[in-house]
Amino acid sequence: MRILALVFLLAAFLAAPVSAQNYPTKTVRLIAPFAPGGATDVLARLTAQKLAEHWGQSVIVDNRPGAGGNIGAEIAARAAPDGHTLLVAGAPHAINMTLYQKLTYDLARDLVAINRIAGYPSAIVVHPTVPARTVKELIALAKARPGDLAFGSPGPGSPNRLAIELFMIMAKVKMLHVPYKGGSGQVVVDLVSGQVQLASMGLPPAMPYLKAGRLRPLGVTGAKRSPLLPDVPTVSEAGLPGFEVTSWYGLFAPAAVPSSIVTRVNADVAAVLEAPDLKQRLEQLGADPAPQSPADFARYVREEIAKWAKVVKASGATVD
Repeated sequence: MRILALVFLLAAFLAAPVSAQNYPTKTVRLIAPFAPGGATDVLARLTAQKLAEHWGQSVIVDNRPGAGGNIGAEIAARAAPDGHTLLVAGAPHAINMTLYQKLTYDLARDLVAINRIAGYPSAIVVHPTVPARTVKELIALAKARPGDLAFGSPGPGSPNRLAIELFMIMAKVKMLHVPYKGGSGQVVVDLVSGQVQLASMGLPPAMPYLKAGRLRPLGVTGAKRSPLLPDVPTVSEAGLPGFEVTSWYGLFAPAAVPSSIVTRVNADVAAVLEAPDLKQRLEQLGADPAPQSPADFARYVREEIAKWAKVVKASGATVD
C-alpha cells in the first residue's frame, strides 16, 4: 500500500507540469460577473481576445450578472478546477465579503488569485458652485458645514460610494450620502444640476463634464496621477496622505486548480498586458495595467477585503 501511494504521488507530481505545458486543451470560459458594456465586461473582452491570440485557443466571455457580481463568482468557484473556467473579479467582490451577510463563496478561500489585470482610478469631483478648488479646501468646507454637503452614489456598496466614506473617515468629516438606484446615470444628472454637491466618478464618464467646466476635479483617487487628468493631483498628494482607492480587477480560478496552471496563466496575462495596442486601449479607458505575481496578488486581495471591511462597517452599508 505504501508503494502504491508513492506511485500515485509521483504520478500527480509529474502530471502537473504536463497539464500546464499543454494548457489550454479546449475553449476557455471567462466569466464576467457584470452586464455587457460595463468596465468589467470591456476588460474581460480585451483580455479574452489577447489570451486567445496568445494561446491559439478560443476564450469565450460568459456574462453572468447579478447580486453585485456574486452570481458569476459563485459559478466560477464551483466550476471544475482544470483552468478552463476563469473569472474576472475585483474590488466589488472584496467589498461584498462584508457587504453581504450570506455568501456561498469566499473570494480568498474558494478562488485562487492568478494575476491583477488593471485598476480604474476615479476622481473626486464637485459642482462648480462648491467653494472648494482643492482637497484641503473641501475638507475645511466639510468641517465648517458638517452634514451639509451631499454626495451621490449608484449604490450602498459601490466603490464610488465607499471611496467617499473612506475620505470622510480619513479626513474626519461628515457629509450626507444620497444613494441612487439603477447605476450612475442619475447621479451624474443630479450632480451636474447641483442637486448633490460632489461624487467619486470614473474618469471616462466624467471627462466630458470636466472638459466643459460643468464639474470640477479636486483629486484622482489612485496611487498616481492619471494620463487622462495629468494636471490633477492624487487625493493623497493634494491633502489626504495615504488615501488610495482603485476599482481593480484581476483573473481568478477555482481554488483547486493546479499551481502549475496558475503560474502559466499568470505569465501569459503579464505577457499580453505588454501589447502596445492593449496598453493604449486601457489608457483610453482610464485603466492602469498592474500585473502581479500570484502570491502578491493573493496578498493584495486579502488586504483589500480587510480594508473595505472596516469602511463598510463604519458606513453601515448593507444589502441584506
